[in-house]
Amino acid sequence: MAIRPTGDNRIEEFMDYVFDNYISPEASFPPSIWAQFSTTSNRTTNSCESFHSKLNSCFYSGHPNIFVFINELLEVILSRQKMMIVNLYKDLKIKHPDMQYRVMMAEMSKTLGIGLNSVRTTISEYKSTGTVKSPNKKRSKKCLFDKIDDLDRNALRQKVHSFWLRKELPTIDKILEAVNDHPALPKYKRTTLYTIIKKLDFVFIKRKRCSVLTEREDLLVWRQNYIDDIRKYREEGRTVYYLDETWVNAGDCVEKLWVDKTIHSKHDAFNRGLTTDATNPTGTGKRLIVLHIGSHKGFLEGGLLCFLSKKNSGDYHDEINGDHFHEWFQSIIPCLEPNSIIVMNNAPYHSVRTEKIPTSSSKKDEILLWLKSKGVVIDRPMFKPQLLSKVREIKSKYTSYVVDNLAKDAGHTVLRLPPYHCELNPIELAWAMVKTHVKQNNTSYKIDDVRVILNSAIERVTSENWQNFIQHVIKEEEKMTEVDRNMDEIIDNLEPCVLTITGETSDSSDF
Repeated sequence: MAIRPTGDNRIEEFMDYVFDNYISPEASFPPSIWAQFSTTSNRTTNSCESFHSKLNSCFYSGHPNIFVFINELLEVILSRQKMMIVNLYKDLKIKHPDMQYRVMMAEMSKTLGIGLNSVRTTISEYKSTGTVKSPNKKRSKKCLFDKIDDLDRNALRQKVHSFWLRKELPTIDKILEAVNDHPALPKYKRTTLYTIIKKLDFVFIKRKRCSVLTEREDLLVWRQNYIDDIRKYREEGRTVYYLDETWVNAGDCVEKLWVDKTIHSKHDAFNRGLTTDATNPTGTGKRLIVLHIGSHKGFLEGGLLCFLSKKNSGDYHDEINGDHFHEWFQSIIPCLEPNSIIVMNNAPYHSVRTEKIPTSSSKKDEILLWLKSKGVVIDRPMFKPQLLSKVREIKSKYTSYVVDNLAKDAGHTVLRLPPYHCELNPIELAWAMVKTHVKQNNTSYKIDDVRVILNSAIERVTSENWQNFIQHVIKEEEKMTEVDRNMDEIIDNLEPCVLTITGETSDSSDF
């Protein structure tokens, strides 16, 4: 008020109005109403707006999945409920300091309409920790990258590789233009695309006056080693099996179909002896998790594992754990041809290690004990980074996986796909064929009917289909080899960026 402009009666009148109605203790709307958060005071809609803001921050889109919405709503409500209990507890302690604890708990339960046990538990937590926590302590929001499916990730990778195939240097601006011009891909902003590309294990290298996008060195080595190995095994005549998991929803159906626009109502259709077109599903419904393995001879007989999902997670990988996968893997090993190759990706349940190797999260004593068990001599005190360096020097000798050992004991070899390279697995094309059949024939949207259709769809994938899928993958392998060759040649011929440091420098960046 003291710094308000002077010399204008209208300003004086307005300030007097604000003070008399909102500032002074005798105001019609004193600060105790609009400038504090309390569960018992007569207040305006501040608390409602705060609740809505908290709920709105839990979602990434304007129309979230109904199950996600309910879970988030329950969490927010329970969090706010705890806050209300604590706030009322504080108010009662101030106004009635001599009130007995038991009476206070009963009064709070009656005032808030919350169970007595819930009130006691919340106040006990508050008194012991000084705060209350959200009921769902493990909730973690998914980043945008996690919401992009494997097909879009693969399409983005192919966009980058298309530049190398044309012997052009891919930069972020060129990739952004190519991606946003593609009708089947989402539209991205520059910073969003930059983040996604980095998570696909691409890196920018500084050469001359431009930032060139290339793939991480270890990923390049992994891909070329995989392609070399798979070619060698094919030349040796060994049977190559490919395994992978997928899912099928009860509500899966074709996106487009023919509709009779002359029918205006159910009554009209009944009078004319017609139908009212196909019934649409109300949502995705229940989900089946499917695991299978196949080769050039088709899907392996007896290799199907299909079960009902029990989680609402958006990632079907959450449904399978190491024990579940190992049990299935052991059951199909006797059905494989001798001395075969088993191709799989790097899902966590595929990569359960036989021995836990220390990491940066391990305690120093655990690292020392592991190193000494491997015969490493520690003759002087060392810091944790020094110990981890010694672990990295020898860990390759002791890195082995449960699945690999199971296959090796039976005379087979496991070959792992490089990350984000689902296009090198022909079973992905088989899954696309299976899902298309399910969508085209799903009319009841009942999970038991979908399971029957799924089994029929898998039987429809013939050995000829599988051979075509494998030939398509072989062409992709040849294309990637050409990409790596062009990339290696172009980058090798570029002049490295050399900086000359003088007394006066300026900071600049081309990216």
